[in-house]
Amino acid sequence: MSEFVVKVQDINDNEPKFLDGPYMAGVPEMSALGTTVVQVAATDADDPTYGNSARVVYSIISGQPYFSVDPKTGVIRTALPNMDREVKDQYVLVIQAKDMVGQMGGLSGTTSVTVTLTDVNDNPPRFSQNYQYMVLESLPVASVVARVKALDNDIGPNAEMEYRIMEDGPGVFNITTDEDTQEGVIILQKPLDFETKNSFNLRIEATNRNIDPAFVHLGSFSDTTSVKVTVEDVNEPPVFSTQLSKMVVSEDARVGISIGRVSAHDPDSSNSAIRYSIDRNTDLERFFNVDALSGVISTAKPLDREVNSVHNLTILAMESHDPTQVGKGFAVITVLDINDNPPVFAIEYETLLCENAAPGQVIQTISAVDKDEPPSGHRFYFALPPSVAGNSNFTLRDNKDNTASIVTKRGGFRRREQVLYRLPVLIVDSGSPALSSTNTLSVSVCDCDSDGVAQSCGAVAYTLPAGLSTGALVAILGCIITLLVMVLLIVSMRRRKKEPLILEEERDVRENIVRYDDEGGGEEDTEAFDMVALRNLNVIRDPKVRRDVTPDTPTFFPYPRSSSSLPVYKTLPANVVFREFIWDRLKDADVDPSAPPYDSLQTYAFEGNGSVAESLSSLESLSTDSEQNYDYLSNWGPRFKKLADLYGDGKSVFS
Repeated sequence: MSEFVVKVQDINDNEPKFLDGPYMAGVPEMSALGTTVVQVAATDADDPTYGNSARVVYSIISGQPYFSVDPKTGVIRTALPNMDREVKDQYVLVIQAKDMVGQMGGLSGTTSVTVTLTDVNDNPPRFSQNYQYMVLESLPVASVVARVKALDNDIGPNAEMEYRIMEDGPGVFNITTDEDTQEGVIILQKPLDFETKNSFNLRIEATNRNIDPAFVHLGSFSDTTSVKVTVEDVNEPPVFSTQLSKMVVSEDARVGISIGRVSAHDPDSSNSAIRYSIDRNTDLERFFNVDALSGVISTAKPLDREVNSVHNLTILAMESHDPTQVGKGFAVITVLDINDNPPVFAIEYETLLCENAAPGQVIQTISAVDKDEPPSGHRFYFALPPSVAGNSNFTLRDNKDNTASIVTKRGGFRRREQVLYRLPVLIVDSGSPALSSTNTLSVSVCDCDSDGVAQSCGAVAYTLPAGLSTGALVAILGCIITLLVMVLLIVSMRRRKKEPLILEEERDVRENIVRYDDEGGGEEDTEAFDMVALRNLNVIRDPKVRRDVTPDTPTFFPYPRSSSSLPVYKTLPANVVFREFIWDRLKDADVDPSAPPYDSLQTYAFEGNGSVAESLSSLESLSTDSEQNYDYLSNWGPRFKKLADLYGDGKSVFS
């Protein structure tokens, strides 16, 4: 058996392939010549050890003259220096890989490489124009006045810039950068005044925030522009020369005295006259007035520092030609104190005196208060009035510290003799002029223990009679209360058992009476009244008697209860039956003392047999002449002579 080794010889039947393609790459703009961009690599499946089937060389098919590729390594480099992103920021290259070392008959493959130029800060900011803006002088502080923007062809951080005001306006205006739009925002920092300055010329500079030193040689990365701000005049309210005026007045100042003066002026060029007034919401009780023309503030009512020591007024100033323009100023008026309140006890004292108190014992220490506030503080003097200075019970010792002590002059106080002493105390202040008041101190005599603690004060209770203890008195009082309660219960029960005066059934009958107040529509109208009640002679009526009226005679009804007992009425005409029925009912009501008016039902539904004038209708006027007789016209007097001649028998009494 023989073995054979068969070796397959490779041929170039596989083209190169870029397994990582297509490629994306980036390179900074303005890069130097030969700057590496990216490296590409192609693989060939043929045997690299046999011939040149797997030997690949690279070439650039598209992308010249900007880029080049190394034939052996596949490294792509820039072929031109200083490529500008602002001119063209992206390039698409086509790279070819060919085996057989690029010779004829070799196989090839291609890939694309997208090269993006990244931005560098190679462009300075530039203003395209000068700016002019108009603003009202009433524009509030911190408002935006204007916006400016310098253009920069760079992007991202390379386009970030800062603005500053170079001249004319620092302090009045400020400028900041809007980070989203990279605009310069001019903001008002101080109030504008057309009358003081009506225009501002600002010089604004814009500078790149991130400057690349590699490109400083290109020039300054900043630019300037001018901004003119014109202030427009508006009608402004009056302005006070001093926004807050402080004044003082004595609380004893007479009404109408001048305290101070406020002053305001019209800031506009018209310089309109000013009229003053007080905002009465700040002076509800109208203590002050202000002169409308001069602005002098004066008192309008007496003042009292103890009620209100400080008055805060709002003064209004308005233009005479335009009352809608109102300015506000403030005046603080301090009321100075005078000694117009006498001193009084600091509190209402409750002084207790033990029956066993010894002579010279202090039973109370008193102090005083005064609503006034003297500059040097209070100083009070205490004494007993001359009328009681020589009393034998108590004396007063001034402690020289705005307090005084009440001291007993004797011992042996007894509640049985006197339970309460009233001691007047004179208090004098140190004001100028000095004021005084007499205050009464009440001293109660008490029974005290050995430690001087009061046990009971006031009048001594009377001694109970011998043989009758407190318990017995309580028992007697309890019996009396019990008897009173029993009497009240008995009376209450009797009242509850008392029967009502009116039965429920009769009350229901009376409350359910149906009244008919309709007069009807004429002689033949029978619809307004129910005639059934009159035609029914068998009405059964319960002859109950009201409990609240005691009848002298019983109520009776002469009509029988059954129709069989009425033979007489059956033969009579209907109108006669109704007439008799109504008259009998009327007589019953008149003679029945137990039937009050509101219980009687009187029905009038009968009108008689007819008119004696008979019919006056003209419905029979078409009858024959023989049926008409007008002889009676001759008896009606001269006024009917003509009618008697026309319709009578011709024998007129007037002829």
